[in-house]
Amino acid sequence: MEFGFAPEDDAFRREVRAWLDTHVKADADRRGWERALGAAGWIGLGWPEGGYGNRTGTLTQQVVWAEEYARSAAPPRSGHIGENLLAPTLIAHGSEEQKARFLPPVAAGEELWCQGYSEPGAGSDLAGVRTAAVREADGYRVTGQKIWTSLAHEADWCFVLARTEPGSRRHHGLSFLLVPMDQPGRTEVRPIRQLTGTSDFNEVFFDGAHARLDHVVGGEGNGWRVAMSLLGFERGVSTLAQQIGFAEELGRVVRDAVATGAADDPVVRARLVRQWAELRVMRWNALRTLGSSAGEPGAPSVAKLLWAGWHQRLGELAVLVRGAGASVGPADWSAAAPYELDTAQHLFLFSRADTVYGGSDQVQRTIIAERVLGLPREPKGVES
Repeated sequence: MEFGFAPEDDAFRREVRAWLDTHVKADADRRGWERALGAAGWIGLGWPEGGYGNRTGTLTQQVVWAEEYARSAAPPRSGHIGENLLAPTLIAHGSEEQKARFLPPVAAGEELWCQGYSEPGAGSDLAGVRTAAVREADGYRVTGQKIWTSLAHEADWCFVLARTEPGSRRHHGLSFLLVPMDQPGRTEVRPIRQLTGTSDFNEVFFDGAHARLDHVVGGEGNGWRVAMSLLGFERGVSTLAQQIGFAEELGRVVRDAVATGAADDPVVRARLVRQWAELRVMRWNALRTLGSSAGEPGAPSVAKLLWAGWHQRLGELAVLVRGAGASVGPADWSAAAPYELDTAQHLFLFSRADTVYGGSDQVQRTIIAERVLGLPREPKGVES
């Protein structure tokens, strides 16, 4: 399928382009950029009407915004976890009081969120949660560790999957808690340095962190249902914007291949063409999922498998076409200063994680096997 653009959609695209052309700056402060987006009403286009401070847009207009944002080279978003994961979850499962408290600050770009799911020792096994939340008179005391927590070093709040029923196992006895990050002595964030030298992921330690009784989404003990619902929101129009970024990266790799002469190699040419064709397939699959199969079982897992492997192979191509020059950095490296990477080197190193974070390839294949193909469930080990 393809989206048709009505005259009002074309006018919307012109409005988006004009605003981005005026406001995008390469050196924009990330939190300040979120506030600028919020002030103009660009956060929460996909939310329903509710008086939260956002403007609403049709599905086509959401696609237009996502595509133009990617094309404009706008700054990376710090608020996308709150906008695209927390907000839809609150709209689906939260109380009216929770929506009124948390959605307006997200729409305004004033409060940033991180996701407290993964834990050490559990890998991609979300049901292996050990973080505990003990109920007290004034709320819950949360104790445990989360890992690979994106943007936790910037976040004001964290939505945490924690075990609120002592002695419960697997997906039973879990709750979805909203926990403030500014609790000195009770929360600690430790950045994890990546191969790229950056630290977008973090370890988060909770040592008796406080969560209010009315900040449990979906009710106590219903955390697994809420958590699974949230994972379904990870697909959407943002995948189309992601693919535009992929297309720009592919274009750079092709230009490098031509410049270095690597494109004269028929094997390299075949790999470049395959990358282009697979990217087109991903676009058609994303449009199909958006337009007619929003509830299709396994759709998020299929999409994750497609783009993660594709992007990792692109990173390998990026350094392959550069030849020996790909091993030389843009600046002198030393132990005294963080090393610098050029675009191709960053793509290669960062994309090594694509098949792991957000659910590893092995986990995605298991989900497809069990929930789509109906194969026998994978045996789970006994917890110690």
